[in-house]
Amino acid sequence: MNRQRGVSSLLMVLLLLALGSLTLQGLSRQHQAQLSLVGLEVKALRDGANADSLLEWGRMQSWDGLAPEQCRQVAALPGRLCLRLFSDDAALLMAGSGEQLRWWSGSVQNGRAHFDAHGWSDFCPRREEAQCQLP
Repeated sequence: MNRQRGVSSLLMVLLLLALGSLTLQGLSRQHQAQLSLVGLEVKALRDGANADSLLEWGRMQSWDGLAPEQCRQVAALPGRLCLRLFSDDAALLMAGSGEQLRWWSGSVQNGRAHFDAHGWSDFCPRREEAQCQLP
């Protein structure tokens, strides 16, 4: 009888070890999934901050000799910055970094681009979305 009790105790310990191992594996998978989501969120926040910085830098630049579309890049920031002019003397400054895009509306006055004080937008401010795409 003592031998049977020893085997059953051993089986109980092995069963607890197996259940604990399965639980830890499940928790590890959940942790990896959450870690992946955090990485994506960090990238989106970084790209958004870069797009905002590009846009602010572009607003402070002198955009003379206005062509319908012109783009600039900043060595310190990843992404693109472009100015698009429209026939109604409207101007749209566009910045993109990764998948994040930002826009700043303005107008052309005396051959120079001027940007509205509250023209910032994180959605396309034009009726036709194609006009908001970076060239």
